[in-house]
Amino acid sequence: MTLDYLLTSIVVILLPGTGVLYTLAHGLSRGWHASILAAFGCTLGILPHMAASLVGLAALLHTSALAFEILKYLGVVYMLYMAWSVWRDGGQLEVSAQAGHVPATRIVLDGLLLNVLNPKLSIFFLAFLPQFVPQDGGESSHMLELAGIFMLLTFVIFLGYGAFASATRRYVIARPGVILWARRGFAAAFGLLGAKLALSTQ
Repeated sequence: MTLDYLLTSIVVILLPGTGVLYTLAHGLSRGWHASILAAFGCTLGILPHMAASLVGLAALLHTSALAFEILKYLGVVYMLYMAWSVWRDGGQLEVSAQAGHVPATRIVLDGLLLNVLNPKLSIFFLAFLPQFVPQDGGESSHMLELAGIFMLLTFVIFLGYGAFASATRRYVIARPGVILWARRGFAAAFGLLGAKLALSTQ
């Protein structure tokens, strides 16, 4: 592992995407504990992409336009569903002092699905990690180590986002206008990310 790998990973993780948005939304809507679950779910969503890279499925996504498009549009549909549900009534991302109970498993599962249905993560692992894997015969173990570090960094950074959101939750709840615009903002952001994914290419 090199300093270049750590710095590049941190920059990639810090860039706002669906996982960051999802964790922030749960921090605002239900506080610190929910944001931890959201961050955990998003981090778990990296595992299938890591496994895909190790067994060569990421290479299939990279070379097969059909496979890439299928996974891509599954992700688009899911993000647009999230946008619609938040815009309509807040759903599990409703921001209020009496937000309804959402099972921990649902928060984790939705976070996991958001990342699983993002083909760009598999391409990222295929194109990014091999640059830092020494060619010494132990490529698979090195890949696992680097992917594990990436997952740990993801979880820690997402916890930071969640802590920030939960710290501002009281301010947001006390202002109904802010709640409405926060909900619309999250819905619009999910919609824009879905549109961005739909327009993306390999």
